[in-house]
Amino acid sequence: MIVRSLDSVTTVDWGNGLSRRFLLEADGLGYSVTDTTVRAGTKSLLEYRRHLEACYCIEGSGEVVALDGTTHRITPGTLYALDQHDAHYLIADPDTDLRLVCVFSPALRGNERHSLDAAHCSAY
Repeated sequence: MIVRSLDSVTTVDWGNGLSRRFLLEADGLGYSVTDTTVRAGTKSLLEYRRHLEACYCIEGSGEVVALDGTTHRITPGTLYALDQHDAHYLIADPDTDLRLVCVFSPALRGNERHSLDAAHCSAY
């Protein structure tokens, strides 16, 4: 059995927020679980080439925007899944952080960080 609390997990500052990584590849489950905060007012161009990701919003609000411009509003109780390694913008509303519980498959190693550049997707 694995039991972890927020104050004991690996925390990665990925540029526009924090990723608190509860389960990692070394745990042997085949998936990761993170508690991710996206800082208010930020816009991140992201793509996961090695992972599929599902995110469940527990606090704040924002948008996930596909590269074709399709926009989905994210509020508490909303889940979105990047089932095609979808490149996307993740945008937190200007007045509040966006907080997501995320599942990655396969699991993250734990040291991955985004490299945010307005012209290119941050990919890992």
